[in-house]
Amino acid sequence: MSRTSFLKKERQSILMDKIKEDPFLTDEELAEIFSVSVPTIRLDRLELGIPELRERIKTVAEKNYDKVKTLQSKEIVGELVDISLGQNGISILETDEGMVFEKTRIVRGHFIYSLAESLAIAVIDAQVALVGVANIKYKTPVYAGSKLIARAEVRRVRGNSYMVWVKITEKQVEVFRGKFILVTLEKI
Repeated sequence: MSRTSFLKKERQSILMDKIKEDPFLTDEELAEIFSVSVPTIRLDRLELGIPELRERIKTVAEKNYDKVKTLQSKEIVGELVDISLGQNGISILETDEGMVFEKTRIVRGHFIYSLAESLAIAVIDAQVALVGVANIKYKTPVYAGSKLIARAEVRRVRGNSYMVWVKITEKQVEVFRGKFILVTLEKI
């Protein structure tokens, strides 16, 4: 066996582990990790039968939408990639040119807020939930093409009131945080 095929097999083995750890790594990020070209990563993925990022996200998201009680899947902003009702959840939003202000090229705040709000509502283990109070902070501008990862955590439950914290990051940098107090209601 030649040295290059040994390196390739080793790289592919580690690649499988990396994607199991974090299924949301892009081909570009993987190429950087392995110090190889993006086409090399794509060939490795094809040989291993690993779908591209969009398909991986879609597959994971489809499994999670059925768990949500408070919203329909089309009402959740972004792709819901993980959820434990009453505890926490993760969703991803890939921003595009249609979401920005023309002059500054910055993503409009309502897209970011909607990502956080819909995830906060989705993690509640109830049929109906409304935002009672939202304390939010935009920490840094977001531009088109950014991949936003929102993480929600239910911090406290008192009767029909839930406190949910949501943090949104882009490349591990926090761009938004919010504390939501949600109130659950009996189904109307």
